[in-house]
Amino acid sequence: MRQFVLLASRQLDGVADEEYAAFCRFMDLPPERLRRVRLEQGPLPDLDLDTVAGVVVGGSPFTSSDPEETKSDVQLRVEREIGDLLVEICDRDLPFLGACYGVGTLGVHLGGVVDTTFGEPAGAVPVTLTDEGRSDPLLAGMPTTFEAYVGHKEALREAPPGSVLLASSPTAPVQMLRYRRNVYATQFHPELDAEGIVSRLLAYRHEGYFDPAEVDAVVARVRSANVIHTGRILKRFAALYG
Repeated sequence: MRQFVLLASRQLDGVADEEYAAFCRFMDLPPERLRRVRLEQGPLPDLDLDTVAGVVVGGSPFTSSDPEETKSDVQLRVEREIGDLLVEICDRDLPFLGACYGVGTLGVHLGGVVDTTFGEPAGAVPVTLTDEGRSDPLLAGMPTTFEAYVGHKEALREAPPGSVLLASSPTAPVQMLRYRRNVYATQFHPELDAEGIVSRLLAYRHEGYFDPAEVDAVVARVRSANVIHTGRILKRFAALYG
């Protein structure tokens, strides 16, 4: 069977390993079927996309809308390499699912604007499918409105040209989009359950996503959320394209 590829850029080993384990679990894939490439550790290796079932991009500590002169050499390389790969992915309509950092990267590639207008604090938000979302095969069986975990400093202002808006929330207009038939991205984190987001909150408590003094309140808030549906998107993505 062909492998899926996870493009990761988490600089903390513990967070990176937990993210990889979460994608394996929610995609219902053994590790040998989900190849992880940690882009923050070195250049993107050559990928023969003819042998790849699909590409997944996880979240990232990088903020793509930061001024270019403030970005590290590693961040600039990661952005360039993912951008170059997206050219081929979009041209070929190769199965792709970008989560959080992935929606911004895809959105910029498609000509959209990513800025801090619609950043969302760490927590759960109600996500509502559009008419197109309700009829999309990847979202078959999903409730029209469901809770999802978010936490991001930047977001797309609107769905970029040529894309289809699949889902939105009251605080961020683009929660999920599709390009052509097989290229998807979400602003929310489909790979996170309550324990996953709590672990990530603790790891990034000093990274500007929330006031560190309020960590206990933030943790209590995310634990009380009813996030039970989003992992199904990853499982269906793997089932549809694997």
